[in-house]
Amino acid sequence: MRSNVPAQVDPPVLGKDNGDALRSKTTKDFSGGSQCMPTLSYLNKSLVISAFGLIVSTATAQGDSKAPDVTDPHFQLSPGYLKQADLPNSLQLLGPPPSAESKAFARDEEARQDTVPLRGTARWDLAKRDADLNFPQPAETFSCAMGMKIDKEKTPHIYKVMQRVLTDAGLSTYGVKNKYNRVRPFVAHNEGTCWPDQEPLLRSDGSYPSGHTAAGWGWALVLAQVNPERANELLSRGLAFGQSRVICNAHWQSDVDAGRVMGAATVARLHVDPAFLADVEAARGEVEKAKAAGEAPKADCSAEAAALSQK
Repeated sequence: MRSNVPAQVDPPVLGKDNGDALRSKTTKDFSGGSQCMPTLSYLNKSLVISAFGLIVSTATAQGDSKAPDVTDPHFQLSPGYLKQADLPNSLQLLGPPPSAESKAFARDEEARQDTVPLRGTARWDLAKRDADLNFPQPAETFSCAMGMKIDKEKTPHIYKVMQRVLTDAGLSTYGVKNKYNRVRPFVAHNEGTCWPDQEPLLRSDGSYPSGHTAAGWGWALVLAQVNPERANELLSRGLAFGQSRVICNAHWQSDVDAGRVMGAATVARLHVDPAFLADVEAARGEVEKAKAAGEAPKADCSAEAAALSQK
């Protein structure tokens, strides 16, 4: 894949005092200092390397600027539902990430340490799959919780809703992400992640809040609305999706917690968007049709459940 990537800050150098590297870094935001969301025109021109470690399209449903230059034919970017002005503003909804001396950061370190025994296990492998935001993988990720296969051909509206929510939820994180440009745990500890190929991008992409988690929690909330009979399973999977980021060593726990806030804020705003509501209604029809036909997930749901049971 080829893209025009915006300039990134250099990764921290870990010296004798790791505390300096662990402190949240502040960089200029895209507006030149004012606390506002990055402009879509800038993002569309440069193609953001996202919090998810993948590339998120910033084209809007209105298509008001040039699409990103993506040459990888399998990587399909979808427009979101929301205009830039309608995206939740993380600068208003979130505070700064925990400082290195705080109790909150001590909890981050404790949560990270608790996941170390999971490295190399089935739960680690599942976390790696959760890190992949290339469709159809996200659709497959939530199929077991949905109780049916989410498929581009058979459930096109569910599939489309997931693609578009990914864009909106991901973009909602960038005000705070670019303001603080927080160092990620694998960088702070000079380690790796569950997906080494993503690490060069993640090193200079802010850790707080987690865009993966914003998308995953947004998906869980929306899919629970589409298929309320599976709400508990879907919400549980959405929570686990966020925890996969801690297990992967790509995010701190507080990044994940903040990502859930932004995912929920995005879905709240979507509830007054006519195009979203129309797609949700059509998606409900697909669920009813799948139930009537006795459709079931094609994934190994028992293996997924076993992996998720590992703590």
